[in-house]
Amino acid sequence: MAAAVSLRNVHKVYNNACVVNDLSLTIEPGEIFGLLGPNGAGKSTTIRMLTTLAQATQGDIVVAGCDISRQPAEVRRQIGVVLQQVSIDGDLSVWENMEFHGRMHHIPNRVRQQEIDRWLSYVGLSNRKADKAKLLSGGMQRRLQIARALLHQPKILFLDEPTVGLDPQTRRRLWEIIQDLNQQQGMTMLLTTHYMEEVEYLCDRIGIMDRGQLIETGTLAELRQKHGEGIVMKQTGDRWDYDFFPTLDAANDYLDQQPDKTGMMTRASNLEDIFVELTGRNLD
Repeated sequence: MAAAVSLRNVHKVYNNACVVNDLSLTIEPGEIFGLLGPNGAGKSTTIRMLTTLAQATQGDIVVAGCDISRQPAEVRRQIGVVLQQVSIDGDLSVWENMEFHGRMHHIPNRVRQQEIDRWLSYVGLSNRKADKAKLLSGGMQRRLQIARALLHQPKILFLDEPTVGLDPQTRRRLWEIIQDLNQQQGMTMLLTTHYMEEVEYLCDRIGIMDRGQLIETGTLAELRQKHGEGIVMKQTGDRWDYDFFPTLDAANDYLDQQPDKTGMMTRASNLEDIFVELTGRNLD
C-alpha cells in the first residue's frame, strides 16, 4: 500500500537560511504521526509545505498519492487542516461557516446539507448551529474547525497544535474525537503539539525535529528501548541531572550501589526525557 504522506530529501530555504534540511519521512495510511520539536525546529514550515501553503526549495513531497508541486489542487481536495489559530469567521453562524466551506469545495447541495448535519452532530454542535461562531467557547470553536475540516471527506487530517490554550477537560474531549476519527473512520493524521502527554496518548509513531532536521523517529516503546527505559535523577542545587539506564531495574540497581543516596531517585523514562536528551531543550 502506498504511503499516505511521503517526503524525500526536502529542503526549504528562507532568506538564505535552511529552515528544513534534507527531511525524509513516510506516514502510513491510518497512522497518527506526532511531530515534535522546539520552537524554530521547522515543524510549521513542514506543515505549510504539506498543505500546499509553501513550496519546497528542493525535494519531493507526495500526499494522498498526489505530487504537491504538480497537483496542488488535488492535494487540497484530499486533506483537512486544523490550525492552532482560530480560522473560522466569527461573524458567521456555525452553520454558515460549514456552508461556506462546503460551497468552496463544490459539494452538491443535498450532500452538503447532510454532511453539515453529520459532522456538527459528531462534534456535539448541532444545538449551536444558529449561534455566531464568536459566541462559542474556545473548545467549541476548535471542534467547529475540526467539523469543517472533515466536511469534504478528506483522506488525511493535519492538526497543528489543535488543543493549545484549552482547559484539560476540553483537551480530553478533543483527544476522544481525534482517536475516534482514526479508529472508526481510519483517518490518517499528522499532529504537531507542545503537549508530550498528547503525543503519548494519541500517536502511533513520533518524529522529533530540531534545527530543521528530523533527528529521531519511532514508536514510544522503540524510543524508550533505544534511549533507556529507566532514569536515575540526582538533584544538584536547583537543577536535576538525569542518567538513562536500559531498564528501570538497572537504574534501581545503580541507585542501590550508591553509598550516599541523598537527592537521588529513580523512575521510568518518558517522552519528555527523551526529547530533552536529544534536543537539549524543553518544549516551550
